[in-house]
Amino acid sequence: MGKVKGFKEFKRIDEEYLPVRKRLKSYKEFTLKPKESELNSQAARCMDCGVPFCHSGCPLGNLIPDFNDLVYNNKWKEALDVLHSTNNFPEFTGRLCPAPCESACVLGIIDPPVSIELIEKHIVERGFKEKWIVPKPPLERTGKKVAIIGSGPAGLAAAQQLNSSGHTITVFERDNKIGGLLRYGIPDFKLGKNIIDRRVNILTEEGIKFKCNIEIGKELKIQDLEDEFDAILLATGSTIKRNLEIPGNKLSGVIQAMDFLTHNNQYVDGQLKKHSEKFNAKGKKVIVIGGGDTGSDCIGTSNRHGAKDVINFELAGKPADERTSENPWPYWPFTLKTSSSHEEGVEREWSVLTKRFIGDKEDNIIGLETVKVEFDKEKKKFIEIENTTKRWDCDLVILALGFTGPEKELPSKLDIELNERGNISANSEYQTKKNNIFTAGDCRRGQSLIVWAISEGREASYHVDKYLMGSSNLPRKNSLGDL
Repeated sequence: MGKVKGFKEFKRIDEEYLPVRKRLKSYKEFTLKPKESELNSQAARCMDCGVPFCHSGCPLGNLIPDFNDLVYNNKWKEALDVLHSTNNFPEFTGRLCPAPCESACVLGIIDPPVSIELIEKHIVERGFKEKWIVPKPPLERTGKKVAIIGSGPAGLAAAQQLNSSGHTITVFERDNKIGGLLRYGIPDFKLGKNIIDRRVNILTEEGIKFKCNIEIGKELKIQDLEDEFDAILLATGSTIKRNLEIPGNKLSGVIQAMDFLTHNNQYVDGQLKKHSEKFNAKGKKVIVIGGGDTGSDCIGTSNRHGAKDVINFELAGKPADERTSENPWPYWPFTLKTSSSHEEGVEREWSVLTKRFIGDKEDNIIGLETVKVEFDKEKKKFIEIENTTKRWDCDLVILALGFTGPEKELPSKLDIELNERGNISANSEYQTKKNNIFTAGDCRRGQSLIVWAISEGREASYHVDKYLMGSSNLPRKNSLGDL
């Protein structure tokens, strides 16, 4: 590495934010750009560690020490080339990925790890600023046509990879704009939608065709799809929302997180003139059930609406501040995580099980009832603690409980199978029982991270290309990325 003892000379820096009071006034991104010298110094912290465990932490197998060294030496364009060699959309992962690479960073054994995600984000932003990121259409076309169903990160990554091989790519999206969960499930304060648009514009100039407001089996018949395209890739995501099957779950005011976030994104985008009262947290006592990233997004959105107060329930117990002996490096740390949305105002409650929702005479939610729980390691289930019943007043309950799998209608119409987990069944080459139909992303592996979605899209594109041409020169992810 360019600065052999850099990890001893420089401290970790984290992304800084606008003050809470100021950032709650809008839905815009609120991160503050660090100085270039700070990024150079942070990249210098990357150790000459011999075995870069950050590779094993990253599902894409990003060449992290390589681009860190280039950033330290002010070779930003070369760093961008290295980053793009494994990651189609670092502007997305640099904002949304939970950075498992940092959890596996060797420096993290003794000190805070290198701020890899921050460096990644600013490499690609430098690339856009300097206009180094330009369309790269293929020199010639193969004559093969591929349909990609779904325009989330898996579908977009596969589209770009397959288009680069010269195939004619059409991406079908049932919503009115491209991006899938990136556009309608992620709040603008975490990912401004102009970030999606500028990348889609590049993909369009590279020759990829995008068709919105088309649901396969409705606006486009299944037979017409199969007749027109040589291969089909399903990247429809995991979209069946997990419900809470308890008394009162049909009351008005009990809503799904993804419905809440989608409505707000449509409002921010100008597709809706005003908030529907159903999805408006203004002046309400809000309870968000679910402690993951989606729950955090609902907290941040509720505070921007002007919620009276926000409470967050998590079924699991409160994590430790540091790794335990059962959770050693380099595995993902199950430690307490406080997001920017948590910092904006929320009461967090742990080991809480919701038993029933309480409504008024008009079937509006007015409260809920909970008990405290503890996890029994031998029985591998949560056990209710006696005499811990509690009632909570609320006007709005948001269920952020994740997803159970892909919708079943399209696989059924295509006559392809689901596995025992309810995901689309595919072999090791991402191929369904129909040789010309492939699948990638959350609909294949289940609800997961954006970095896994991009990885899946890239890997599936290799197999689609190989099916069409007999062999493929498309890059495959670093084998360490499977560890």
